[in-house]
Amino acid sequence: MTMLVYSALLTLVLALSSPWWLLRMATTQRYREGLIQRLGNVPAHVLSAVRGRRVVWVHAVSVGEVLAASRLIGGLEAALGEDFRVVISTTTRTGQALARDRFGAERVFYMPLDFAFAVRSYVNALKPVALILMENELWPRMLHECAGRHVPVAVVNARISDRSFARAMRIQSVWGRVMRKPALWLAQSEDDALRLVIVGVRAESVQVAGNMKYDIRAPQQSRIAGLIRQAAKGRPIIVAGSTVEGVPSEEKLVIEAWEQRLQHQANALLVLAPRHPERFQTVESLLQAHRYAKASAWANQGNDNPVAPSTIDVVLVDTIGDLAAVYAIADVAFVGGSLVKRGGHNPLEPAQFGVPVVIGPSFENFRDIVATMHEADGIRIVKDSDELETALVELLANREQAKAIGERGRKVLEQQQGATARTVKALVAMMQGAKP
Repeated sequence: MTMLVYSALLTLVLALSSPWWLLRMATTQRYREGLIQRLGNVPAHVLSAVRGRRVVWVHAVSVGEVLAASRLIGGLEAALGEDFRVVISTTTRTGQALARDRFGAERVFYMPLDFAFAVRSYVNALKPVALILMENELWPRMLHECAGRHVPVAVVNARISDRSFARAMRIQSVWGRVMRKPALWLAQSEDDALRLVIVGVRAESVQVAGNMKYDIRAPQQSRIAGLIRQAAKGRPIIVAGSTVEGVPSEEKLVIEAWEQRLQHQANALLVLAPRHPERFQTVESLLQAHRYAKASAWANQGNDNPVAPSTIDVVLVDTIGDLAAVYAIADVAFVGGSLVKRGGHNPLEPAQFGVPVVIGPSFENFRDIVATMHEADGIRIVKDSDELETALVELLANREQAKAIGERGRKVLEQQQGATARTVKALVAMMQGAKP
């Protein structure tokens, strides 16, 4: 009865919002991409990739989850052996592109919509021995169908933000039933484990494995990163990564912080890497008064000769998958999603290279990581664009201080690593105890 009500409500919501979705699909490529897969059409290349193998299905929503899953998937494959095949689904277009690059397009697909016909199509075709959800991506129909087929579900790198915790408590009587479906919850911290139990998860299903985002893997060398370094020609490089829209947008705030002392006195090259590809054109419109270059233009040149360094003040990274490597060449990095209320993005991505990191006041999605780095004096937290400007100026002016902050941030990452190995061990144990 619960699933009938859920399906009816989901259908009603889709019907009422269909004009908006149809308009979006007609005007925006990202809303059309993967639609057939989302409706339950299992790609032939995925079926071919899993033929004769036992399937482990990993769902990683977007870029951050794909990055966190990278070492997990490698660890699972090593532990399970050749009889198993890990397949990866994502929800977002950017996550899909990165997953294909990381794991190979033949085993990557879009997560089906949470309707019975779409979910059953994938579960029946793949016959997974386990479904592994990165963080808290719970879909009631998917959990219901897996339970009916005795497919164990694990939620790994699980966390509950302050906002999610408050929301879950308001609907605990209903949502608690959904939270009890997974067989295993691997929490990032003791606080997250406690919150999971409070909102309804069975205590015996919860373990603390740590945060896999500490185990991020250094990216391969990027041609774009090399060209940016070439273009800088010794000038300091400020990388503003994973910036997002807002009123005003983070890019506008960063540009305003850079335009005065950082551009003219420090002669710093600004690198902007927006989080979402559909905003690349909008961000480019903010750069018309500046001498700028686009990473996509360099990528399409087919050679290693960027625009003359003396003509460039800003680089727009409008390519997918290059940001992690671009962080490696930064003298200082600002991590976006934090000057506006978006919960922030992962400060460990630049910290892994010993780059000093600056983040805004909104970092709820990474509160434990930021708190640990801040306690070690391995990150700078600013409240607005004025403080951002001051912090960037100070870090570029005092290189020894900046280097020390970067090293402390890197050491935090190294000291907290190991969650992936613990997660792999727990998942293998779950699968070995699972029903066939």
